[in-house]
Amino acid sequence: MEPVHPRILTFIRQHHVLTLAVSHKNIPWCASCFYCYIPKKNMFIFSSDAETRHIRDFLACGHSRVSGTIALETKLTGKIRGIQFSGNMKKLEGTELQKAKQEYVERFPVARLIKIVLWGVEPTLLKFTDNRLGFGRKLLWGDQG
Repeated sequence: MEPVHPRILTFIRQHHVLTLAVSHKNIPWCASCFYCYIPKKNMFIFSSDAETRHIRDFLACGHSRVSGTIALETKLTGKIRGIQFSGNMKKLEGTELQKAKQEYVERFPVARLIKIVLWGVEPTLLKFTDNRLGFGRKLLWGDQG
């Protein structure tokens, strides 16, 4: 697959909160999560306890598909930027967990003080809207089907 566009990567690195969307029994739910991103794995990493509603719903839904957003808050239409994504989510384990934990704690040092459970989302689609390039201008990466 083609590499993720540098503008998309820059935007992802400039932010630290994503909104994760899950659905169980046709009932959607969203949660805001602090994240770090590992470019080599093309993976968002976030921490969430198994008792949260979004994780309970994800585990009960029977598939790995999730979606979400990363948004810049602004009232200026010409400066609107944000990402919509879809991908596959999993609980991280083993060596993947160790690498992710190192990255996550580096980004959020306070995480050293608490027990964290890390999850990863490997995006299959990234859609970046950047109105600074022209109203409604979008950059796409991944499976657009």
